[in-house]
Amino acid sequence: MSTLIPPSQSPWLAHRATVKEITPEYYGVNTYHLRIEPLPDQRTYDVAPGQFNMLYLPGVGEAAISVSGRNHDDDTWSHTVRTAGGVTRTLEQLGQGAPLAVRGPFGRGWPMEAAVGRDLVFVAGGIGLAPLRPAVAWALAHRSQFGRITLIYGARLPGALLYAREYDAWQQQGLQLQSTVDRAESGWLGNVGVVTLLVDRLRPLNPQQTTLFACGPEIMMRFVANSALARGIPAERLWLSLERNMQCAAGFCGHCQLGPAFVCRDGPVMRHDYIAPYLEVEAL
Repeated sequence: MSTLIPPSQSPWLAHRATVKEITPEYYGVNTYHLRIEPLPDQRTYDVAPGQFNMLYLPGVGEAAISVSGRNHDDDTWSHTVRTAGGVTRTLEQLGQGAPLAVRGPFGRGWPMEAAVGRDLVFVAGGIGLAPLRPAVAWALAHRSQFGRITLIYGARLPGALLYAREYDAWQQQGLQLQSTVDRAESGWLGNVGVVTLLVDRLRPLNPQQTTLFACGPEIMMRFVANSALARGIPAERLWLSLERNMQCAAGFCGHCQLGPAFVCRDGPVMRHDYIAPYLEVEAL
């Protein structure tokens, strides 16, 4: 199964946190670097790649946000957020130094250890690169344990490609990057089209030795999985990160139920052959 680090205390208890820095990524998308205060018993706060936190703003509410990275130099945890609802709009207005609360970490992350010894393909669409970014960092930090590492990433516009400032370093560490956009802008010389076209064209590919992680719009992941299966990658080595209305993060409220699973507890990372039947049910 995918990696699980349980909440370090009761799932209902929150850690105090401070916004140490904000990095604008694209219009309406920012990365918040949070300093999370130590727990009373001084246990180390840790997060597995692919897990999420609940960011809580008193008097406003809370939202489930994937952890998008860690900076050991200043001991901050990153959360890349698209401004969409009341919580994220308020978060955007807080600014540097603002206090908030964090519950977590929650959910199951990417099965990094299970992918060791194989080629690794990451496929991301839009802000879906955020939950994959810690997995990319983990794989590059353990580069000798993998074969080829490829990132296929698509966005609407060239300017919407997240973390572009990091691409050179990733490639220098041995990652093969292929990016594409829905609509080119002046000066763009890269691919134009959906990410599934790049999955179809990926060469070389040894499907029996490949593990694929995908995160993005649900319809994108469905077509990526179909392309991967058609190319011979086994269903048990296709992993998707799902997004649902996660409100309690502990599998109690039922808002994120998908078939027999609760995305907050059994996901957000799930194996394709387990979750595929439920993704085909309209409005489930």
